[in-house]
Amino acid sequence: MTFELAQFHTALAAADDYATHAHRVTTGLTTKQGKVSVELIEKHQRIVHGYAWLKSTITALQALLEWAERLQESGRLGEVEKLSLDIAFGEYLAQLVGGVAMGQNEIVRPADFGLFDESLALSQDASVRHFLSTGNTADKRRALAEFCRDGLFVSEELGDEFIDAARTQYRRFTDEKIIPFSHQWHLDNALIPDDLVAELAELGTFGVCIPEEYDGLGLGKLVMSVITEELSRGWIAAGSLGTRSEIAGDLISHAGTEEQRQQWLPKIASGEVLPTAVFTEPDTGSDMGALSTRAVAHEGGWTIKGAKTWITHAARSDLMTLMARSKPDVNGYAGLSMFLAPKPRGTEDEAFPAKGMSGTEIEVLGYRGMREYELSFDGFELDNTALLGGEQGNGFKQLMQTFEGARIQTAARAVGVARRAFELGLSYSLERKQFGRPIFDFPRVSDKIAMMSVDTLVARELTYFAAREKDKGHRCDIEAGMAKLIAARTSWANADASLQIHGGNGYALEYEISRILCDARILNIFEGAGEIQAQVIARGLLSNRRPA
Repeated sequence: MTFELAQFHTALAAADDYATHAHRVTTGLTTKQGKVSVELIEKHQRIVHGYAWLKSTITALQALLEWAERLQESGRLGEVEKLSLDIAFGEYLAQLVGGVAMGQNEIVRPADFGLFDESLALSQDASVRHFLSTGNTADKRRALAEFCRDGLFVSEELGDEFIDAARTQYRRFTDEKIIPFSHQWHLDNALIPDDLVAELAELGTFGVCIPEEYDGLGLGKLVMSVITEELSRGWIAAGSLGTRSEIAGDLISHAGTEEQRQQWLPKIASGEVLPTAVFTEPDTGSDMGALSTRAVAHEGGWTIKGAKTWITHAARSDLMTLMARSKPDVNGYAGLSMFLAPKPRGTEDEAFPAKGMSGTEIEVLGYRGMREYELSFDGFELDNTALLGGEQGNGFKQLMQTFEGARIQTAARAVGVARRAFELGLSYSLERKQFGRPIFDFPRVSDKIAMMSVDTLVARELTYFAAREKDKGHRCDIEAGMAKLIAARTSWANADASLQIHGGNGYALEYEISRILCDARILNIFEGAGEIQAQVIARGLLSNRRPA
């Protein structure tokens, strides 16, 4: 019997109507003389960002429904998938009616928009009301949790033999080569082992999206998302190692000269060259227009002077994509240029052997394996070929071209971490006994298992949705921001819930979930903090661009 999806569409349409009212209110508060005002966006930041969260929630349900339709068309929509769909619609529609969590103590509610009557109308829509009353129920959460207990999970098949095979290959690799060792590597603050990096390179990990003519695989962001998800499930550092190659590859592919492409892309794809992104500076954060590191031109090349911070994998990298101000008299973004800055790979004894460059490690809670550094440049020399694209003043524009891919990949990392938190919570709940039975049997525990499964699914499908849009060649800064926003929240929520299932043991360093909690926390900060994502999403929507 065909599972009826029409009611899901009707409920989604009602949610879209509600979002239209929120758009009207937000536009009214932020428009001045017919144009969106930066000043007013800042003044009404809570409502603006709340609107972004509201639209992200609805887009996530849209992505989930499209997933269910694909499964139904191929005859693969089973009971686990139906339960997950029901629970997700019941929960996320309830959030729209009652309040969407932007943070643990920041709930955006209909009252913030003055939409009392509209939220009441949404809750009384027949289809929405159906899901509010029958979607996320205790019985359905219990049934889903029991499926998980028995090893029956929502479908991960994409219906593409190549991508599904890639997932299988990388899951096996992660299970055998990463998961058994990653927690000890974390505790030791060890770098990702060289032999693991070599094996990742042999699999083609660093060249997934690099064009075939430059020895890459020439594949898309959806494949990249699946691979990143699987590696991050084992250790976020393993999934993140490819981000640096992704950023550098995109920069050089889209903005580099042909000579730069020939010189660097094959080496990045093979893993011979490990890149790192050198953008952030002390006290500037996300305000890249305020960057002050200087690139001074001279006969034969450039001299770099300044400081950078939060540079991942800086010591063991071979190539820096480095943003510096090459036009000192030009303020803001227009004075910035991107440089391809080669450097010798550091060692444990001498992390930064390059002349004119030094670095200090930043000790961190999690996200280890590549290490974070503060860098200082004083007389660091580059030759004339280093300027990306051979033109000054384009650095920020060039970097903007990489944001979509990097944020989609970060969302995929979050999905992988969320999945591992779910696995650990489920496993522990079945092993740990209290009062003569597994703690899984207690509803507050099995509820957490069910919701971790559902939230991970929603984040995953929103991430794939963004990746597909990118692969179609569409502008998808809104979708990429939405994916990162929802997936980062899911990762942290799953890690927190899973640690709660572990109880006191979860707080012990010997348990893997302690690392997962630390790793999950960074996902809402790097590659654009949650607040930045909400700002990007809202500004795009207020400019009347719509997610696909």
